[in-house]
Amino acid sequence: YATTLAGYILQRVSGEPFDDYIEHHVFQPLEMSHSTVRQPLPDNLKLLMSNGYDVASESAKPFEFVEAAPAGSSSVTGADMQHFMIAYLQDGRYAGTQILRPETAQLMHSRQFSNLPDLNGMALGFYEETRNGHRILGHAGDTQYFHSDLHLIPDARIGFFISYNSAGKGEVSAREAVWHAFLDRYFPYDPPPLPVQATAAADARLVSGRYIISRRSETTILKVLNVLGQTKVASDPDGTLTVDSLKDLNGQPMKLQEIGPLMFRAVHEQNRVGFKRDQSGHLVLVTDFPVFVFQRSRWDQNSVLNLPMIVSVIVVLLLTLLLWPMGALIRRHYGQKLNLTPQERRLRLIVRLACLFDLLFLCGFAVFFTLAEKDIGILSPHFNPLLRTIQIVGWLGIFGSVVAAYSAFRSWREQGRWLWSKLGDTVVALACVAFAWFVFTWNMLHWSLRY
Repeated sequence: YATTLAGYILQRVSGEPFDDYIEHHVFQPLEMSHSTVRQPLPDNLKLLMSNGYDVASESAKPFEFVEAAPAGSSSVTGADMQHFMIAYLQDGRYAGTQILRPETAQLMHSRQFSNLPDLNGMALGFYEETRNGHRILGHAGDTQYFHSDLHLIPDARIGFFISYNSAGKGEVSAREAVWHAFLDRYFPYDPPPLPVQATAAADARLVSGRYIISRRSETTILKVLNVLGQTKVASDPDGTLTVDSLKDLNGQPMKLQEIGPLMFRAVHEQNRVGFKRDQSGHLVLVTDFPVFVFQRSRWDQNSVLNLPMIVSVIVVLLLTLLLWPMGALIRRHYGQKLNLTPQERRLRLIVRLACLFDLLFLCGFAVFFTLAEKDIGILSPHFNPLLRTIQIVGWLGIFGSVVAAYSAFRSWREQGRWLWSKLGDTVVALACVAFAWFVFTWNMLHWSLRY
């Protein structure tokens, strides 16, 4: 959003369309003749464009259109990117042309903010990295199919750019692994010994728990994705710590040892994390990647509670729907009838339909956003009617949950009702109520479709 807004301001202040301004004031002075921010690509660049992939085993994807254009519409070759990096390493100058005042370039390289003073902070357009004894300026870029990294080492006057046309599979980022291998090859470095902290075990236990990334959807329908992407911090008996999102080249969580008050470093690596308390006194996990932090999840948003609960709800709903026709077939086989009043029959039917609607909603929601993860175009207004239909099914399930609760309450007031029947109605009612709580907690029926 910030970069898109900056592009809009640039366009308003300069009086030039954003695409034209970048061509005239950036690409042409830097001799970046094979670069553009136009969508679709100009004819002279189309043949140079790499295909993008989800994974190599699947077919190539079409050219990506980035709606928030200034934030991700640039198509640049690696050769052109070296001109861009040279300009920044020379305080805004390339081949005798000055596109930035030196003080502006230096301001962009200086720290503007940090979540913890001892960890990396944010510059302007760049973020800090610390690796192999050097202060590094970096910027990563990701679309759905392309994944790029740019790194500048000002004191060594070196720039490094890498781009992949697929995220690939596995736990480790390929571009990060290549970058670290480059640093280890040309800037060998041995991390200092880890000091022994008397508070290590107690501090590791203190910070253990589930954390939610701050860069997230909080008020929209996409909030539910937070229950799946929580970071787990766990303490080990030896006083070390693991953060499940920090993995080594083998895909295993790194062991981190305390090096200072609530500051940890990987035992055999350079990765660091720290913890602090926010204004409300809640713990915050800070990593060496300063773009976001991880906030301690509240009890009602903790995946330890929510995931087992929604799985249990699905199991109860499935069993209820499966046992409905099975029970009818068994009674028919033995020639027995279900002695219910007309009102009881209606209640029973509505409760079963509520279970069906609940299950259809959960499945429909999961399928919709699984497909959207593969093709972000599904989140366009064109598919809003489909998502609205799924939500309407969910509302029918919510109304049915009220009936399920009433049916369970009514069954306990009937003197001659079989105990197991009462318990069954209660379990179904609890599942329906838990469904409603989950849906409202995670904004799944939020009427706004602004993502």
